[in-house]
Amino acid sequence: VQLVESGGGLVQAGGSLRLSCVASGITFDAYAVGWYRQAPGRERDLIACSMSVDQTEYYEDSVKGRFTISRDVAKNTVYLQMNSLKPEDTAVYYCAVDGSVYGCFDHHGMDYWGQGTLVTVSS
Repeated sequence: VQLVESGGGLVQAGGSLRLSCVASGITFDAYAVGWYRQAPGRERDLIACSMSVDQTEYYEDSVKGRFTISRDVAKNTVYLQMNSLKPEDTAVYYCAVDGSVYGCFDHHGMDYWGQGTLVTVSS
């Protein structure tokens, strides 16, 4: 199984980026998909999740209304559309999947992780 993120880069505050996560070895429809981020010196946090059972979405408060998670079944790709970016959004962004009924909230942790893509937001 391999997850590959792309779409990171440098953007000015107020700008937008769309991150992609492409899977090989699995199909996303059987998994919950989460986007996480880790800023320097901080823990890796869940910021968005699409559950597998009913596609329920979860967003962390700081990104709610600005970020949107979506799936393209045909391309086996999950996206994170990020709008109105702020300098505090600067981090390495990771996608991860989990096949349990608990999805992104599985206390055993996510099953597979990507390698991450860096997002830098300048002020």
